[in-house]
Amino acid sequence: MPEAFSIHGPRPTADYTGGRVAAGCGLQRGREGPVTESLDGPGRSTRAVRVVAVRRAGAVVRPDRIVGEEPMEIRAVGPGGGPSVSVAVTMRTPGHDAELAVGFLVTEGLVRPRDVVRTTIGDPATISQPENEITVHLARDLDPGAISARNFVATASCGICGKASLDQVAVHCDPPAAGPLVTPAMLLGLPAALRSAQALFEETGGIHAAGLFDAAGRLLLLREDVGRHNALDKLVGAAALAADLPLRDRVLLVSGRVSFEIIQKAAVAGIPVVAAISAPTDLAVDAARRLSMTLVGFLRGDGFNIYTGEERVALG
Repeated sequence: MPEAFSIHGPRPTADYTGGRVAAGCGLQRGREGPVTESLDGPGRSTRAVRVVAVRRAGAVVRPDRIVGEEPMEIRAVGPGGGPSVSVAVTMRTPGHDAELAVGFLVTEGLVRPRDVVRTTIGDPATISQPENEITVHLARDLDPGAISARNFVATASCGICGKASLDQVAVHCDPPAAGPLVTPAMLLGLPAALRSAQALFEETGGIHAAGLFDAAGRLLLLREDVGRHNALDKLVGAAALAADLPLRDRVLLVSGRVSFEIIQKAAVAGIPVVAAISAPTDLAVDAARRLSMTLVGFLRGDGFNIYTGEERVALG
């Protein structure tokens, strides 16, 4: 017979993987409604909700926070002005939207970092949420044919899907530089450093992160988003806007698995070492090997797997 639950029990708090662990006790009731906060910009990164948290010790009604997800259209316009061109619509967590737009255009090979002049949001007179439209102003014209051929359709879970053919998914970039030599101890310290800096994950327990580290394991830049591809695009966009590309001596850590597109975007940004909390796909491993990148997976606890580029890890 199933074990009965009472309304008295632990109040959960977030762990790294998005699960919940028990702490405290008692019945707690929270407000319902779209109460939001944000670390930057429009203030829709998280939202307050009411949940009934059920655990073996009991159940509790309490307030919780969930991560925000909204569509954002990325547009581009050349130096002559005129009508902007719609490039893609992506589902993302609001915040660092200009970086996301710039990073997407750069990592998809549509523009060079030096082509970016500025970004603007949509017209408040015609759009209820103007932050959901970002136009990237360029120093050169963007080829509309290149956009239509790519057939971008983006979701938060899988990144950019439905590209016109597999040939258009191929990585078009040079192999990264030699890069840093990193130690196992340095790599093992990265997940904790990333986790401790994840403000939105601390609130919601349900968001991806991409962190950029130096060879000593110092966290230089962190971006969070409901989509792991978006988190990386935001990070690369920030570097592009700061004129810091390519990122030759840096290490990237992503909080989820590594797909082909994570490797593609990291390679375009010049990042030689990519590590992940979870597993890589076979296409990601093939791409990392072809590009002479170091790919580390299952970086957790006291160990990890090196799939390619072990020469950058000081094992002896």
